[in-house]
Amino acid sequence: MTSVDTATIFDIQRFSIHDGPGIRTTVFFKGCTMNCRWCQNPESIRPGKEMAVYVDRCIGCGMCGHVCPTGAIPADRPGRIDWRICDSCGLCAETCPAEALVLVGRTITADDLLDDCLADRSFYNVSGGGVTLSGGEPVMQSDFLRGFLPLLREEHVSVLLETAGNYAYSKIDALLPMLDHIYYDFKLPGPEEYRTMTGGDRELILENLAALKKGTVPVTVRMPVLPGINTAPEQIARIGRTLRSIGIHEMQLLPYNPFWESKLPRLQTEKRPLMLSDKNIDYRHIADALEQIGIAAQFPARHPGTQDAL
Repeated sequence: MTSVDTATIFDIQRFSIHDGPGIRTTVFFKGCTMNCRWCQNPESIRPGKEMAVYVDRCIGCGMCGHVCPTGAIPADRPGRIDWRICDSCGLCAETCPAEALVLVGRTITADDLLDDCLADRSFYNVSGGGVTLSGGEPVMQSDFLRGFLPLLREEHVSVLLETAGNYAYSKIDALLPMLDHIYYDFKLPGPEEYRTMTGGDRELILENLAALKKGTVPVTVRMPVLPGINTAPEQIARIGRTLRSIGIHEMQLLPYNPFWESKLPRLQTEKRPLMLSDKNIDYRHIADALEQIGIAAQFPARHPGTQDAL
């Protein structure tokens, strides 16, 4: 396996304080091996570039329709896209004076991404921060990371990987010498629930977690708290026992963030709002239940790994 020179990302978020220790630069990679129904970044699922539409910004000038090579923007409906024939070329976004059409995703070289990250190095130095790889699933682009991460290592920049673990172990194994910390998401108790709600393989995810736990890179396990989906007492107990059986003694609880639902009208997606609310979730009760099983639990103020720009 050889490294590749470019990656597809959809944003770089600076001054992040919820995606690892210190002040960090979070790079959001495009493409994921899963498709969680509650995905905080639904624009990250597809590996390629895609269009987003902000209908409320449209001024009705019709310039987008004139430049669209596939006829995906009808003349009588400027700013609206016929997703069946749109090829996400981005010409409409380049032309739109109101930024009602936005191309999500861009190709970036390892050198250019390094320059973007090093621009924040002074913040890393004073805060103990660094670069966080998020997404999507960064490990999908492991061939690129094999070439990019040594560049950060040469500059003595700390690297944290956020991952869901749904891939062949060989993809992450090659990256481990260049990582300083891993945030590893575990979401649901049973294989069928995992498959139905995320498209992921629970057994593969557990196998990879167990293998990483035996290594030298620190691993922090995280569980998104999803009201009515994984919060029943028996579910929490099963998750706790499963993690405890492979040597996990602590984890983070991630409070549910419904912000992602506001992104759906802008994208070509079959996702629908879940209308979940965590107002009645007792996080302390969940933490206490896990601690009774032997897992110390904590929860931050908001859900990390959420890109708010789209």
